[in-house]
This record gives sequence, C-alpha cells and structure tokens, in this order.
Amino acid sequence: MEQREAVVAVLLRGERLLAIRRGPGVARPGYWQPLSGKVEPGETQEQAVVREVREEVGLTVVPEAKVWESETDDHRFRLHWWTARADTGEVVPDPHEVAETRWVTPRQFLALDPVFAGDREFFERILPEL
Repeated sequence: MEQREAVVAVLLRGERLLAIRRGPGVARPGYWQPLSGKVEPGETQEQAVVREVREEVGLTVVPEAKVWESETDDHRFRLHWWTARADTGEVVPDPHEVAETRWVTPRQFLALDPVFAGDREFFERILPEL
C-alpha cells in the first residue's frame, strides 16, 4: 500500500495548544491528538493545515513552521508536523470528526488518555526543543 501524506497542526494560542478527541466519524475514535488530516492532490502542506483546521474546528490559522516528520503506527501516513497560530476565533468543532476540544499545556496533553505513541513522542521529545 502506498503511503499517503498528511499534516498535523500544533495549534498554538498563548502557552496552550488545541487538543481534540477524535469523533465518531473517523478511524480510532476517542483518541486525543492535535488536529490532523490528509494533504489533498495539488495542495501544499501549508494549504492543508489551513483547510483541515477550518474544516475540523472552524478557525482561521497561520502556519508558522514545519517542525518534525513521523509516520502513523500503521505506516499508512507520513505526517508533516506544523506549528500554527490561532490567536482569535471561537472553536466550532465538526461533530463528525471532533468529539471534544480543549486548550491545554503540553504537560496537560501528556495526561490525556488515550493518545497515540507518535503524539506522545512529539510532546515529550520534539516540542520542548522548539
């Protein structure tokens, strides 16, 4: 199976980031994670970050920097991790994709359960170095 490209949006507001709990309409519902989604054909990673955030939680964001790459535990997706700013706006989740949202500190994110191993690695190893 060919590996698909996807983005992860580490959405920052002050000292907090947006964590979402996966909704009933997506694979592996119930997991906490940053926002993420597939890169569509002809779309840049930055465009995918903006589109996915708007679709999933209704915010307009400004992508800042690509900070890491990883892959999903099933190897189906290569994940391109981006930081992005969402300084204003109200979170309006798409209930199909997002069951719950929380603005959390990195430490609070690590206390959420369940989270994917790759997300845990990002918050423990990569984010503190940024």
